[in-house]
Amino acid sequence: MQLNDKIYVAGHRGMVGGAISRRLQTLGYNNLVTRTSAELDLRSQAAVNEFFATEKPEYVFLAAAKVGGIHANNTYRAEFLYDNLIMEANIIHAAHQNGVKKLMFLGSSCIYPKMAPQPLREDSLLTGLLEPTNEPYAIAKIAGIKLCEAYRDQYGANFISVMPTNLYGIGDNYHPENSHVLPALIRRFHEAKENNAPEVTVWGSGTPKREFLYADDLAAACVYLMLHYDGKELVNIGTGEDLTIRELAETVKEVVGYTGALVFDATKPDGTPRKLMDVSKLNNLGWKHSVELKEGLQLAYADFLQKKQMVTL
Repeated sequence: MQLNDKIYVAGHRGMVGGAISRRLQTLGYNNLVTRTSAELDLRSQAAVNEFFATEKPEYVFLAAAKVGGIHANNTYRAEFLYDNLIMEANIIHAAHQNGVKKLMFLGSSCIYPKMAPQPLREDSLLTGLLEPTNEPYAIAKIAGIKLCEAYRDQYGANFISVMPTNLYGIGDNYHPENSHVLPALIRRFHEAKENNAPEVTVWGSGTPKREFLYADDLAAACVYLMLHYDGKELVNIGTGEDLTIRELAETVKEVVGYTGALVFDATKPDGTPRKLMDVSKLNNLGWKHSVELKEGLQLAYADFLQKKQMVTL
């Protein structure tokens, strides 16, 4: 991938796509092509085909996806399956048809079986049942991985897949119902602090363990792998470190500066008991994360405050 090569970042307005675009530009890759969802409906095969035929990108980062937390995944099950299936199928097929040199598909750690051995190894894929609350999203992402493998097997396409762990950072979604756990906690603690609320309620028991990666670290890993990895097998991207939701909530509480009480609502679903990525493959390829959780939370909260000043959430 040369500095003047044309690179398409699908989903550039999202947290992940935005981070990848920033990383590329920081490294001097300025020939980026992007489209907003208003400009290009990735669910339309004809529109995607026309875009690829016209723009002829040489490299593709497929970061576009319909995403959300447990509530959104469990509520909008058909949309999460259909939208993600159709978007990735359209882009991967158009990339093949138009001679894209290399494509990276970004999956999700929810592809792994609910009870897979921890930490999650890449070869755990399809070895057991999925977590029911996000099964449609997981199935769509598994299909994307298998599409990349199939186009590689049949056509020799250099399409690779990476599996990020739970992400947070600049440009995150802080919607009160449809966001992931970490941005939801940031918003909840901030609003409780502003309103002098005596306590904050967190969904679940607080015992599940999760791993969190700062989005700009993910972007650095993605660009690194685009430059240095051409294997068929997927690659986990994470920190290799996890903590309980209770520990996470306490850390967010500290960063936000909220002084009230923490209450856990055990009637709400916990989701997967633990999700820790085995990142030994990634580390052996020469990449390791650099932003620790507390530092990343401080950066994310600063971004939240800046956005809050600009628009009413």
